[in-house]
Amino acid sequence: MSDFFQNGVITTLHRLGKLDLKRLQKELKEFSKIRPIALVLPSLYCEFSSGALPNIMNILKRVNYLNEIVLSLDKANTKQFKEIKNYFSSVKKLTIIWNDGPRMKELYQQLEENNLSPGEGGKGRAVWISFGYVLAGRTSQVIVVHDCDVVNYSRALLARLCYPVANPHSEYEFCKGYYSRFTDRMYGRATRLFFTPFIRALEKILGYLPFLVYMDSFRYALAGEIAMRRDLAMAMRIPSDWGLEVSTLAEVYRNMALNRVCQVDIADAYEHKHQDLIPDDPERGILKMTVDIAKSIFRNLALEGVQFSEGFFKTLSNIYLKIAQEAIIRYENDAAINSLKFDRHSESIAVESFAYGIKRAGEVFWQNPSKTQLIPNWFRVTAALPDFFGVLQDAVKKDNEE
Repeated sequence: MSDFFQNGVITTLHRLGKLDLKRLQKELKEFSKIRPIALVLPSLYCEFSSGALPNIMNILKRVNYLNEIVLSLDKANTKQFKEIKNYFSSVKKLTIIWNDGPRMKELYQQLEENNLSPGEGGKGRAVWISFGYVLAGRTSQVIVVHDCDVVNYSRALLARLCYPVANPHSEYEFCKGYYSRFTDRMYGRATRLFFTPFIRALEKILGYLPFLVYMDSFRYALAGEIAMRRDLAMAMRIPSDWGLEVSTLAEVYRNMALNRVCQVDIADAYEHKHQDLIPDDPERGILKMTVDIAKSIFRNLALEGVQFSEGFFKTLSNIYLKIAQEAIIRYENDAAINSLKFDRHSESIAVESFAYGIKRAGEVFWQNPSKTQLIPNWFRVTAALPDFFGVLQDAVKKDNEE
């Protein structure tokens, strides 16, 4: 059973007692009359072929409180897009955005030509264009996002993620999902061994900073499961790189009061694909993820007025290494008391790789501190291209009808 401890500067909504899913879904059905809910699913074709996406869609068929479902599809050719479209033809309220299709490529090129770059293809752009499509429809008031590689997906996960923001009696405008990641061993290396020690190393060097306290308040800052009101989706800038999750939290920090932010425990355990660690290649796998995340944090700290020196990043890497190595001992003891497998050697290799990633991120940031991967928000896009929402709707509609 979960604890009920509140820590940090945001509200934590725990899993306490036996879940009453029937009640949650009944209330969400009523809430959706006031705040219609859109579900955004950024997906790759491989998540369809692996079976994870079909399982998610099969479960969604039994969910009756969603106003619309938007599947933002990447890495799919014409044959694969048609395969997915036909396979999910029975899923009600589903729209597919084919990001690799000629119509969407033309729209992305139009944005590039108007200095509104949507970035390279990837999860960030997939989420951003989905927000635009939902906003263009003007019917959904709540937008929910989760990944499509979830192996143990359930209606309870979705209901708990939607509930805090969809509830019209609630003040929350943004909700972050969190969960445990373990099977016979602990997973979540990027959070356990990189992000939390990284943030605490920054706190040790920089002292008290409200932004760092805020980031350290999230139990799983790198989780991809979020829910928000449409006004925030309109104002939010989204990165096109691996910094998506932390940059989203930074945008929330800048755009709303902290009493409007919460995190919710959405699953006892959460199982999805694991990124490979290639220790000597910062351009691939989990190491690239950590480099992009570190760069994002550095950029956001600069916006908070932090001034960096070239030697700062070497010091940070060393302090991070010490904190992370201490964390390994804690996790080893935690694993032992829970009879979980634990490979201290591989955990140490990961930490040493992440320390290198921090230095690498510092070097890249130092060379060009003002460079950002943030996609313009939808206020700016519609100001520059007033008819873009209509053009986007038309392109997606034609792809789905053909």
